[in-house]
Amino acid sequence: MLELKNVSFNAESDGENVGIIRDISLSVDDNRFIVITGPNGGGKSTLAKLIAGIQKLSSGSIIFDGVDITDKNITERARLGIGFAFQQPVRFKGMTVLDLLRIASGKTLSISEACEYLSEVGLCAKDYINREINASLSGGELKRIEIATVIARDVKLALFDEPEAGIDLWSFNNLIRIFEKMRSDRRGRTIIVISHQERILNIADEIVVISDGRILKQGSKDEILPEITGTESAVNMCSKIQ
Repeated sequence: MLELKNVSFNAESDGENVGIIRDISLSVDDNRFIVITGPNGGGKSTLAKLIAGIQKLSSGSIIFDGVDITDKNITERARLGIGFAFQQPVRFKGMTVLDLLRIASGKTLSISEACEYLSEVGLCAKDYINREINASLSGGELKRIEIATVIARDVKLALFDEPEAGIDLWSFNNLIRIFEKMRSDRRGRTIIVISHQERILNIADEIVVISDGRILKQGSKDEILPEITGTESAVNMCSKIQ
């Protein structure tokens, strides 16, 4: 289980201390697919980075599997089973996809084992296993390779920060299929996705709506989705929730 207790994060802006995350408390049970949504600038991505340890919270605490991880860094949290996928995956010139999967898994994967992870995200292994993680790969290809590394790590908690950012429609459709597969075969893994795409929201067990650094709504997909979708995009509708 993941528990956030009165979590706040402040940042300096034009010499002022601005509250980005404001006293958020949230519990996420194991083996759940959660989507955090809301208007741009509302604090969604910041919250994910606080959970992963990329940014340090200003106050409050974070408990993961009964362990207080508030003061643990990103490496220590990764060792406990927390994985994070960025909006824009990092490129590694000179490193092959096989190298990256081996590093992610923490063991010397055989080529056939590595190929299985690529197949899970819909990539033809023979075309990618020896490719470099460089500019020759498209945004959609990088996203799927990054998801393969998360699967290879066998994390307990997988965080995805706006995975739909910067990819084309064909890649997005593939992304939806991957998330649907991950949801149906979670293997005890909890998945948290930051997104305002309705097709991703529709996969969720639970939706959390954040605006202005606060939780506005939280509940099942059936409860929340009708309130934030309709004639306008979900991100705009979220800003109207009172």
